[in-house]
Amino acid sequence: MRKLVLAVLAAVLVVARPALAQIYPSHPITIIVPFAAGGPSDAVARILGERMKRSLGEVLLVENVTGAAGSIGVGRAVRAKPDGYTVSFGHLGTHVANGAIYKLGYDLVADLEPVVLLPSNPMIIVSKKDVPAKSLKELLAWLKSRPQPPTAGTAGAGSGSHIAGLYFEKVSGIKLQYVPYRGTGPALNDLVAGQIDIIVDQISNSINQVRAGTIRAYAVTDTKRVESAPDIPTVDEAGLAGLHMTLWSGLWVPKGTPKEIVARLNAAAVEAMSDPAVKKQLEDLGLQIPPKDQLTPEALGAWQKAEIAKWWPIIKAANVKVD
Repeated sequence: MRKLVLAVLAAVLVVARPALAQIYPSHPITIIVPFAAGGPSDAVARILGERMKRSLGEVLLVENVTGAAGSIGVGRAVRAKPDGYTVSFGHLGTHVANGAIYKLGYDLVADLEPVVLLPSNPMIIVSKKDVPAKSLKELLAWLKSRPQPPTAGTAGAGSGSHIAGLYFEKVSGIKLQYVPYRGTGPALNDLVAGQIDIIVDQISNSINQVRAGTIRAYAVTDTKRVESAPDIPTVDEAGLAGLHMTLWSGLWVPKGTPKEIVARLNAAAVEAMSDPAVKKQLEDLGLQIPPKDQLTPEALGAWQKAEIAKWWPIIKAANVKVD
């Protein structure tokens, strides 16, 4: 009798899952951004969410859940009901690096379902305005001349800005004193105010301040110049060859979310990124949209695993400590 009941329940679930996907969504969806409002992750989530609601027929609400370099926000998404109404926005820091630094209480791969790879951008080396250096070589000389380690803003241990800083130290030989914030938005505010010396930052976070002349830019961490800032040289051109890093982002949902719902979210995000108006907004931020064959859930899953294999050894070798 028990086997019969279980068989009936299984059959009901098989029928119910497609029906659930057909009525999804029936109320607003929450995108958890694990950083402060006003930062680059927040900006990308809001741009895409605004366009995705046209495809999904429901509003996508951004909830900023800060702390522990994004791991608190990701944890909230992991523990959410797997019904497609909670989406985790994250990037190299939150969905790769944090696993090498924090005792998370969840598995970044096993406890999340990948949805789609989002636009990425290289980092940019920027300083406060009153630094006298006009080129990257002059900046390196200025940093080395400091009696105390120069201060570098980050979004916390293991964040993209922190990983980029570690890479910068390794390539340049300069020791930095890291100042953690609850996002690179607040860090940038302090850079503009002259409270810290530098940030190895996302272009999407810093480019408007660079254009406004409130901070100085020296080089982008890519092999080619960025279309939105063609006057800023690459690190290779500027004299710090090999400092190559791209900060990519993605969307995930809790493990167990029906595949039909994952497919709907994926389709809405892909449609948003193909919209000319959205593409223009993202490109103005210095972001690069992935090629079409990299926009499947499977592609994001494979990319995340490959990045874990690449970055975890580097992060662990740096012996990053969390207070």
